[in-house]
Amino acid sequence: MKFSGRALIRRAIASYHYGIFADPFSFFCSNFHSVGHKDRSFSPKPRIDLSCINELDDAVFLFRQMVRMQPQPSVFEFTKLLQVIFKMKQYSGALQLFDEMRQWAAPIDEYTMNILINCCCLLKRIDVGFAIFGIFLKHGYEADVTTFNTLLKGLFLDGNVAEAEKLFKKILTLKLCEPDDVTILTAIDGLCKAGRVHTARDLLLLLEKTIYKPDVKAYSAVIDCLCKCRMVDNALELKSRMIDKGISPTVVTYSSMIQGLCNFGRWKEVKDLLNEMVDHKIYLTVVTFNILVDAFCKEGNVKEAEDVLKIMKQQNISPVIVTYNALIDGYCLQGKMDKAKEVFDSITGNGLKACIISYGTLINGYCKKGKVDEALRLFLEASSKGLEHTTFTYSIMIHGLFSTGRNADGWKLYKDMEARHVPPDLYTCNILLEGLCKTQQIADAFLFLRAMEDKGLNPNIVTYGILINGLCKDGKLVEAKNILNELPSKGLKPNIKIYTVILGSLCREGCVDEAKDLIVNMERSGCAPDSVMYNSIIQGLLKKKEVYKAIPFLEDMHKRGFYADASTSSLLINHMQGSNKDDILMEMMKKVVPKL
Repeated sequence: MKFSGRALIRRAIASYHYGIFADPFSFFCSNFHSVGHKDRSFSPKPRIDLSCINELDDAVFLFRQMVRMQPQPSVFEFTKLLQVIFKMKQYSGALQLFDEMRQWAAPIDEYTMNILINCCCLLKRIDVGFAIFGIFLKHGYEADVTTFNTLLKGLFLDGNVAEAEKLFKKILTLKLCEPDDVTILTAIDGLCKAGRVHTARDLLLLLEKTIYKPDVKAYSAVIDCLCKCRMVDNALELKSRMIDKGISPTVVTYSSMIQGLCNFGRWKEVKDLLNEMVDHKIYLTVVTFNILVDAFCKEGNVKEAEDVLKIMKQQNISPVIVTYNALIDGYCLQGKMDKAKEVFDSITGNGLKACIISYGTLINGYCKKGKVDEALRLFLEASSKGLEHTTFTYSIMIHGLFSTGRNADGWKLYKDMEARHVPPDLYTCNILLEGLCKTQQIADAFLFLRAMEDKGLNPNIVTYGILINGLCKDGKLVEAKNILNELPSKGLKPNIKIYTVILGSLCREGCVDEAKDLIVNMERSGCAPDSVMYNSIIQGLLKKKEVYKAIPFLEDMHKRGFYADASTSSLLINHMQGSNKDDILMEMMKKVVPKL
């Protein structure tokens, strides 16, 4: 079929600068499974039976039979074959097969083009997608709305948001095709997923004024993104707006808003939305119930979460593994490990299988309670059941071992993690780094830091805080101060914990004036002192019996409205009981020691 507007479309896509390759499919050759004649018996009149295709090789063999048939099968049969390969997610194979189709002059049409462009999009090779688009246009094939929807999706998947916006505007202004609901949703959802929520909302409001009216899915996409960006009030306003325009929200719309409100603990408004759903006969799905269960658990209201679970079952909605994982997490957060284990054990009885997240959540709970042996038993059990441990499960187990002084076991587990090619993240490495620093292995800690950087992990403020703390405890204050001074050049801002460690060390070393100067500098850099910092400094001086050096810090503490904590108060009281009357100190104690 000839395409009368080919020049218009070529002009529209010219700005993308995607080259048409001499062999645009060479990229995929290495992934293609070739099948020789010696591998299969050949029939001169093979029957086209797509049901026999179980893998890519089967499809390739059938294709090579089809091109030898006389008469040759219709384009419909070849397109069906490509569709089968697409559904097998063998996108590279589909593209390579198209290259053979061209060589054999097999029949192709617009449906062929759309399948192939979709393959490119899912491979995040939109450049090849535009190359295929160009090839079809040159041969007179017509692009339809599906073609442009696919190209639009591909640009967003490839992270090319600006080009996607340009293409969408050209579709509207140059009338390259008649946009449908999918076109609008692809553009709006793509913007939302790229974090461009304001642009997505503006586009939605703009489209309201045109003939291309957004549907409920488009509104729901923006509402969901607003809620995820913690702009719940804007989401509620948009919901009201869509209702005013005669568009009824769906359970998806309501679920997004319920999640957003739950994140802020706005339970009354959650209840209002649930009542609204009942009034409009919109039934809760398992997703909505899971949001409520998870939110109650995170709030510490596990009883309410259990009540939601009962309602689910009464409404014949079967809880899924996500539901049970949320409950397990809720009990773990409360330290009720017996109840958490009870829920974990009930998973199998309810016809489900515990996943690695179920194990990870329970392992984390046991580690936080100091029950590392029980956590390790579960860790090994997960492996024995064929579940693959993740970076998270390895990290929490390693942390549990280190926190109970089982450093050797922790390092052994880390070696196992490396052997199984599970990549450590920054959290994992910080755990190991802290283990080295706590055992005064500072030189090894710096070697490990370099190894982290070699693996592409960029140390964060927590990493440097661990090193500074380790250096201070090892009496290497000069090195610790050097790291502190280098942080701004690394794009990092020291936090109050780091300053507190350095200040404590300065006071212990008798460098009180330097400590005072550092407090001034930290305030200038935008880091305000807190009560913990002052208590730490004062305790260090009192333990060294340097009471009079502590008095200026006590005065500053009082001026800032801070109070002595239990440890500081005890040290001050002990000093007063074991010395002559000190009126100045007594007056200061009355100001900073609670209930004295």
